[in-house]
Amino acid sequence: MNTLFSPKRLMTLAYGTSIIAMVAYTLWLYAMGSYRELLVPLFVSLLLLACLLMHVGQGTQPALPRLILLISTYVVVLSAVNANVETSSLWWGLPMAATFLLLPLWSALAVNTASLIAWWWLAPVGVIPLSLGVVVLALLLALPPWEHARRRALLLATDPNDSDCNAYHVDTLKERLNNEFQRAAMLNKRLAVLVLHLPQLDMAGEQFGLRAQTALLAALCQEVNSRCRDHDILGRAGSATFWLVLPDTSESGALLVRERLQRSLSHCVLVETGQLEVRIATCLPLRKESFERYIQRLEARADAMANV
Repeated sequence: MNTLFSPKRLMTLAYGTSIIAMVAYTLWLYAMGSYRELLVPLFVSLLLLACLLMHVGQGTQPALPRLILLISTYVVVLSAVNANVETSSLWWGLPMAATFLLLPLWSALAVNTASLIAWWWLAPVGVIPLSLGVVVLALLLALPPWEHARRRALLLATDPNDSDCNAYHVDTLKERLNNEFQRAAMLNKRLAVLVLHLPQLDMAGEQFGLRAQTALLAALCQEVNSRCRDHDILGRAGSATFWLVLPDTSESGALLVRERLQRSLSHCVLVETGQLEVRIATCLPLRKESFERYIQRLEARADAMANV
């Protein structure tokens, strides 16, 4: 389902449908004998074909063909209205709908607001009631992307996992670590944390882009999760820093886990960055140490590893 309705495939379908609709409109004008009006839709058809090729090809920003498609929609509607003054103003619903589909919510609202102000300024007095209908249409079109943005914000606020890799978010990580810290103090249990740092992450992003960074994070999380127990907790504490919480683990046990992880991670080789390089250090809570102080020591240990 995700592969079938992926954003790239949906946009490919949108570009293809736009080309078919524009070619059909051009042929209809040709059949009606409106030869003077053929130039705009014919040019826009070629422009939309170029947008499709840019979308399918590599190395083009996705925003560029979307912007061209949006401008083309406005140009065609303006051309149709200019050629026939009796054209219904409800045709403005087409570029409005395209604006909400191709732009982010607030950008779409700004563009449509500017369009409505220009419409009210230029339209005759008798068209004002229809303009109010266009306003209602714009508000209705804004509801789906607003609801989608609200649900996405709610999901991000409640999702315990990091958005870039298979590890806990830093807030969830500190909450789980606090629970284990309190549990170890009350039950006189042992607790250890491994601090992992990826020195290649920033370099991979600068040289190879976001995909190389995602591959590094995915390789690290996969290896660590596969080599640890089910109740061990892996979380992303910083951009290139992870904490591996090891409940009921002594210092010697943490060192064994560290050696096992270093051995397995050294065997990971990625296409862009080569052998995976990970720095790992152990950090155990001290006797009668507060949780805030322990967090400070973990963060200081991560900063020291990053500056090596």
